[in-house]
This record gives sequence, structure tokens and C-alpha cells, in this order.
Amino acid sequence: MATLRELKGRIGSVASSEKITGAMKMISSAKMHKAELSLRRLLPYRQQIETIIGNILSADAQFSSPLIEARPVSRVGIVVFGSDDGLCGAYNVNIFKLLLGKIADYRKEFGENVEIVVYPVGTKMLKAVSKLTDSNLRMAQVEGVNSKTTGDGVKLFVEHLQQTFLAGELDKIDILYMNFKSVSRQRPVCEQIIPVVAETFAANGVKESSRPYIFEPDANSIFRTVLPMFLMSVMQDVFTENRASEQAARVMAMQSANDNAKKLLEQLQLEYNKLRQQSITTELLDILGGQIR
Repeated sequence: MATLRELKGRIGSVASSEKITGAMKMISSAKMHKAELSLRRLLPYRQQIETIIGNILSADAQFSSPLIEARPVSRVGIVVFGSDDGLCGAYNVNIFKLLLGKIADYRKEFGENVEIVVYPVGTKMLKAVSKLTDSNLRMAQVEGVNSKTTGDGVKLFVEHLQQTFLAGELDKIDILYMNFKSVSRQRPVCEQIIPVVAETFAANGVKESSRPYIFEPDANSIFRTVLPMFLMSVMQDVFTENRASEQAARVMAMQSANDNAKKLLEQLQLEYNKLRQQSITTELLDILGGQIR
């Protein structure tokens, strides 16, 4: 049985843990709200791009781009988003499980010999992917890209993916990430980003317009210019949603840890009070026993 001193030490340790998890929850909550604000700031730009593409799609005009040309698939790229830091519950585990499921789906759809190139974003995902052993699977990294990448870093990453596709090194590129809904709700999503197909537009909110438009210089030139901007806006959203989802998962993990610490603290305090009361009772009995003798 633990002594009073030991119980007091454990109570102090658990109380400190409760304070730490509470502070970490507050920090993660602030970072999550910052990511949410970034998503709202990106929205007007993305909506404008979607409107332009929707107008072009609804026009009676011919348009083309190397980025929409589908071809037989023998090499697949998949960008999988995780976190650079831990203490976010099963966040990375759930994404990694979906990645394994997608790899199995690629084998079924394109054959066992299809080559798969995984782009892990985030240190935790990098470690998980590096443990995969498959002769037809390899890992690729773009220097300077991690879960905290923003702005020019995202632009360079998107350009790298485009060039890889246009050079014929990959025939299809998907993105796998955690879609942010709320602090308690995120869902894993896998979308095809290159080549851009009708499903890509539909998944990202592009709707055809019913209003007539006159295009200058011409619809095809505008489409070729706007399409890379559309891919950039999608990737910016994904990076930001990944950060928001990571922090939301960390908020929930810290809340759970904080709740567990409170329960354990109550149990230890109760045990301490019982042991202290027992010790006092024993001392009183010893005093009374000495007086009687």
C-alpha cells in the first residue's frame, strides 16, 4: 500500500499534468482558429477562380490543357498529409490506414504492377511511409515541404507536381488529407487533383454558369491560364485544412487527457484522504490504549 508521502507526490504530479494538458489545449485551440481564419481568407480568391472556370465550362467553346488529358495509368502519385508533431491522438494513424486502403485499391484498379509514388507531407507521415516495403512503391520528397508550409512553398510544390505529370513521370496524382468540418469532426478524403477531370471540379465547388459570357482573348487561353491557379487554390486549401484538422485533433486529445487527469486526481485525493483518516484513527487508538494501560 502506498504511503501518504507517495500519494502526495503522485497527486502533485497528476495536478501538474492536468495544468500542462489544459495549457496545450488552449494553444492548439488558438492555432486551430488561426487556420480557420486562413481558410476564410482564401475563400474569395478560390470562389473567383471557380466562377471563371464555371463560365468557361458552360460556354459553347473549345478548350484544352495538358493538365486535363487523361492517359493509361501505369504510375500513380499520391500526396498524403499528416502532422510534424505528435500528441494529436489517432490523427496520423487514421490517415495512414486510408493510405494503405488506397494502395490496395490502386492494385485492383490498375494491376499489381502499377508503380506508386507516395509524397508524405509531415514528419510523422514520413516515418510511417518509410516503413512500407513494396517493390513497386517508392517515397518521394520535395525539399522544404512540410505540414506548416504556406505561400511560395505551396506554389513550388504544386508546380513540381504539374511538371512531374507533364513530363510523363506520373499518369495520375491524388491527394489524401483530413477534411476539416469542426473541432470534433474531421473526415479523411482522397481526391484526384491531376489530371483535372469533371469530378475534380465538382468536388471543389465548380458549377457551370447559365449566363452568357464573351471571352477576351478567348476561352481556351483563359482556361490554360486559370487552371494552374485553380490547382494552386485547391492545394492551399488542403494545406490549411490539414493544419486546422491537426490542431482540432490535438484539442480533442488534450481534452481527453485533461479529463482523465481530473478523474485520476479525484481518485488519488480520495485514496489520500482515506489513508490519512486511517492514520489519524490508528494514532488515536494508540494514545487511548496507552492511557488505559
